Amino acid sequence: MTPNTYHNSAWRRLLLVTVPVLLIAGCTMGPKYKPPPVSVPETFRDQIGPADAASVADLPWWGVFNDQSLQALIAEGLHNNYDLQVAVSRIEQARDIVAQAKSEGAPQIGYNLGAAGQENIVPGTDSATSATYGTFGGVINAAWEFDIWGRIRRSTEAAQANLLGQEDVRRGVMLTLVSDLAAGYFRLLELDRELAIAQESVATYGRTLDLFNDRYKAGKDSELPVQRSQALYQNAQANISTFKRLITQQENALCVLMGRAPGPIVRGRLLTEQTMPATPVGETTALLKRRPDILAAEQTMVNANAEVGVALADFYPKIGLEALVGGNAVTFGSGVQGFGLWGLALSAAGPIFTGGRLQAIYHQRQAFWDETVAEYRKTILTAFQETSDALIAQQTLVKQRESLEGQITALRQSQSTAKLRYDNGRASYFEVLEAEQELYPAEYQLAQTQRDQLLAVVSLYKALGGGWNLETDAWTKSQSG
Repeated sequence: MTPNTYHNSAWRRLLLVTVPVLLIAGCTMGPKYKPPPVSVPETFRDQIGPADAASVADLPWWGVFNDQSLQALIAEGLHNNYDLQVAVSRIEQARDIVAQAKSEGAPQIGYNLGAAGQENIVPGTDSATSATYGTFGGVINAAWEFDIWGRIRRSTEAAQANLLGQEDVRRGVMLTLVSDLAAGYFRLLELDRELAIAQESVATYGRTLDLFNDRYKAGKDSELPVQRSQALYQNAQANISTFKRLITQQENALCVLMGRAPGPIVRGRLLTEQTMPATPVGETTALLKRRPDILAAEQTMVNANAEVGVALADFYPKIGLEALVGGNAVTFGSGVQGFGLWGLALSAAGPIFTGGRLQAIYHQRQAFWDETVAEYRKTILTAFQETSDALIAQQTLVKQRESLEGQITALRQSQSTAKLRYDNGRASYFEVLEAEQELYPAEYQLAQTQRDQLLAVVSLYKALGGGWNLETDAWTKSQSG
């Protein structure tokens, strides 16, 4: 048999074995992903009116927060926030992991080069002689695993799910960042309002102190009113220092979210001038498609399901094709001798006994799938809880604000009446101080309620997965103009 005839025969025998293997290579081990059943209520708790497809979550963030100063803060934060940069870096890592998983299904080609020299001393009867040898060689090798059981496909599926999950995580980071910046900004406006109330109370208590002090010096009253009003005046002064400290700390916190060094924050509208759009909630089933944390949790399930398939495929042999081609050369003195080589083989390698390792891996990944299902269902429940919390806050805070506004109106009238009665000698200083002591805490409470109304809208927008239909690039583009 000639060498060419032998080679052709070897190729035919290899193809006879390889082709049937390739024909069954469409098998993929493990269950096909199917989302687990979840219980979704027909309406949100504390929802007013019937369900509607429209939702405040359909609006971009600049359509919800219409204060231009706040919009500028959010745009800066979306460009510079470090948590967002971390999320972007993780997406790039996940993308490379997908490429890495896919690469296992392609032929792997490598090379091996070598060169060596040697000199031997050969003793003789009269003198020693030397012999010099040299070897040179090179081989190109290739290996290709046939993904018969779908191990590589499942690994790629798991990596792809991780990538998509990281994309959802990034959108969740952006939504959280927008919400945190808005909430922090509204807290800052509330502190500004409370500082103004404290400064107003200092002025009022100062006038009262002067009044009582003048009457005491004139011998018209005792020193007790002076002491009581002095205590209230000093307490109001302490409140100013407290609010100035809190304002600076809140500004610093906002600066960190924006990725800038601590410094002042430019304000836009006052707390009492802020407006918000209508806040329809949409259908409950839409929450599962809008919330980034729910979408990320589902991709974790897809990943876990694929990893179960990888564990199953590991029980079966890895079948592939191996080939090499190369040559060697030997030099001796001035002569050179060389020869070439090649090889082609179909290989199979699989486990026989692993001491229960593969079984343990398989059961561990099954348990991880169960864990991801539980986490997915818990995330959905949390989403409905957060939505309901925001809705009940919106409803109750309206009545609370109305009551506080009525209380403050009555207290201001009471303050004026008490002052007038005292001037006419028909009331004691206790009535004046009591009216003032009741007024300013009520004004603080009203400012906090006004802030909480704004925060309820922020919470609802976040709970519903606001901006879900925005492309990633659109999040970072300021649309305030």
